[in-house]
Amino acid sequence: MNKEPNHSIKCTVVSCANHARKENYCVLDTVSIGTHEKNPTVIECVDCESFILGDCKDGSCNISK
Repeated sequence: MNKEPNHSIKCTVVSCANHARKENYCVLDTVSIGTHEKNPTVIECVDCESFILGDCKDGSCNISK
């Protein structure tokens, strides 16, 4: 997997295994955005479906199993 920041995808979710660590960007080439609501009307209804919970320690995250 690409570990370089993708400067087209900003991200501040440091608990995600796809976070660039040193910069607030994602390392993925693309992300999937979705919703858990039938008719989303507020930002809280929108989700990053590419999120993977990381095991974050000492400024780095490993993919949780």
